[in-house]
Amino acid sequence: MNNELIFGKEWLPTTKKEVESLGWDELDVILFSGDAYVDHPSFGPAVIARVIENAGFRVAVVPQPNWKDDLRDFRKLGRPKYFFGVTAGNMDSMVNHYTAAIRLRSDDAYTPGGKAGFRPDYPSVVYTKILKELFPDVPVVIGGIEASMRRLTHYDYWKNRVEPSILNSSGADLLIYGMGEQPIREVLRLLSKGVPFTSLRTIPQTSLLIKREDSLPAQNMWKDINLHSFEQCRDDKKLFSENFVKFEKESNKIESSRLIEAAGDLKVIVNPPFPPMTEEEAGMTYELPFMYRPHPKYNKKGDIPAYEMIRFSVNLHRGCFGGCSFCAIAAHQGKQIVSRSEESILKEVKMLASMPDFKGYLSDLGGPSANMYRMKGRDMDLCKTCSRPSCIWPAVCKNLNTSHKQLTDLYRKVDKTNGIKKSFVGSGVRYDLLFPEWNKGAGRDEGEYLEELITKHVSGRLKVAPEHTSPGVLYEMRKAPFELYRKLKNRFDSIKKRHGLKYELIPYFISSHPGCTDADMKELVSEVKSLGIKPEQVQDFTPTPMTLATTIYYTGINPYTGKKVYVARSIDDKRKQKEYFFWYKKGHNGAKVLVPLRGDRGGF
Repeated sequence: MNNELIFGKEWLPTTKKEVESLGWDELDVILFSGDAYVDHPSFGPAVIARVIENAGFRVAVVPQPNWKDDLRDFRKLGRPKYFFGVTAGNMDSMVNHYTAAIRLRSDDAYTPGGKAGFRPDYPSVVYTKILKELFPDVPVVIGGIEASMRRLTHYDYWKNRVEPSILNSSGADLLIYGMGEQPIREVLRLLSKGVPFTSLRTIPQTSLLIKREDSLPAQNMWKDINLHSFEQCRDDKKLFSENFVKFEKESNKIESSRLIEAAGDLKVIVNPPFPPMTEEEAGMTYELPFMYRPHPKYNKKGDIPAYEMIRFSVNLHRGCFGGCSFCAIAAHQGKQIVSRSEESILKEVKMLASMPDFKGYLSDLGGPSANMYRMKGRDMDLCKTCSRPSCIWPAVCKNLNTSHKQLTDLYRKVDKTNGIKKSFVGSGVRYDLLFPEWNKGAGRDEGEYLEELITKHVSGRLKVAPEHTSPGVLYEMRKAPFELYRKLKNRFDSIKKRHGLKYELIPYFISSHPGCTDADMKELVSEVKSLGIKPEQVQDFTPTPMTLATTIYYTGINPYTGKKVYVARSIDDKRKQKEYFFWYKKGHNGAKVLVPLRGDRGGF
């Protein structure tokens, strides 16, 4: 690693003029993105573009191309030597565009000025079809969370039907799922050696189509699992559920099987992922020459809200072993925690502190779950084939090392860095890891962490996610009992009183989650009233592709237990549940629901 992390010196080209200014007469890869171009390691398209550049290839980025005119944005850079890359961006486009009530949103956090309308629904499909029409002989590689979570047959909430793999609907030649640095490097390595694109059929963490009658690509690395076909899943909810269970179990293993799923005259093949990255490999992403700001082309077009939110934040790790049934993080980023080294993190902190507009405050030292840094199994051999969806539900795994000492020490080292006045933790904290009533391994380290967190890293409000109060709903969510939130509140109040702090503990809740009835919402209201809580941070459940909660929403059955589950499906039922949160507001009908950004950090 370099001794010092520094800002990049130049932007990746976005126009023909910029390409020519670099003296290039041809591009190796052209990347189309549904997001504006923000050259920052929290923005997946920028990460992949910089990885391609770092591997020695000429890459250009075309952000938010116009798909409604004469398609000049798709033509302007011509054809690349190797392939087009396509990503919808950091966030699923349908969650970006629509509320849980399927109402069109009026803003887009990944566009200058927060303006809506600069990307289509399903950009991965729309962009790919355009490129295939204009350049039918050039391969297209798709990736990002939108493509990643549609790599197999899935239920689409917005269309209210079962859809085949996005490979079928887009016509793409290859899909990279999850965090894409490792597979994109391997794709480029093989292509540069002269391997034909059509031969890229056994690269880990990729998915592709073959003819139904063709033999599977030869390999001796993986076992094969045949899933029910798309047509069978479309016609039979039980078979759809069986496919999901197989998919989720394999996604949770470090050493998983190859999945095969027929659809029409084709078969979708999903190759197992690369092993989790090492700390050194993870740190390499953050040493790439990012400019750490939006492209100058946006200077007079307004702030990009998603960038403003993270501009002075530091990502400590990826992945999450929480296994919440409504969350796609593990299926996309992985269940295993991939952490950066202290050295890598402190380099980035020093770099941010040197930025001209930095005022001394880091907005977040976080990750998908802020306090899972460097947590892993004590015996990793036991983790290789473990298919548990969660390491901490329905009980904390005895093999999991949950010590918070290294994270507490890291916080203190960050705060001692020149130029840092205060560092905050804005990402969610899994408080169920902190108490021995749930986590038998919790002890002094966890107590010390909580004290450090509350006294030094809260910006006035500590946000946590109990999600609900009902035991039945929490079971369907794979979340710990609400009693732990009560314990957290008691500890929080005790610490803030002892230190004379005027902080607030802010809980997140979800309405309309599978299993949640009107009676459960009434119980929730009674519970939070008893604690003096007036809920602000709430979310109406949105079924997103290939999660357990979405499977239950569609089928009405928990596929692991076979039991029927109540589901609030109608817009009226969902609205009624949501409004229970706002009993304290007069005329609260139609109260706004907060939908957190659920983009990934660094995925293609």
